[in-house]
Amino acid sequence: MTVKELRLVVTADDYEEAVAFYRDALGLPERASYSSEDGRVTILEVERATLEIADPGQADFIDAVEVGRRVAGKYRVAFEVEDSAATTQKLADAGATVIAEPTRTPWNSLNARLETPGGIQLTLFTELDLKQA
Repeated sequence: MTVKELRLVVTADDYEEAVAFYRDALGLPERASYSSEDGRVTILEVERATLEIADPGQADFIDAVEVGRRVAGKYRVAFEVEDSAATTQKLADAGATVIAEPTRTPWNSLNARLETPGGIQLTLFTELDLKQA
């Protein structure tokens, strides 16, 4: 058995706002969209997906590094972006709440924490060069 795709499904009370946020502001390309009398769905692409499993101690540590205190629930979505500072500003302009500005982590990435208009917590991260270490 081989898993071929990880698909995170977000149920959004404000569908148009969510599509605009993830597709237009974050820049995720649209793979497909479907509508019927029962509802609508848009499928957006990311280059790569992983499933990160952390125990409560590691989750506490990540929150402490990125935010300074425990703020995430059981689920948090993380996107690797080219420039976490610029993307943080762009998403804030699109309606996200900045929880923590970009912070350099012990694992040499620049991470920011936001909450989307739909209430999902996001980490935006940029891997830094070894030259910047």
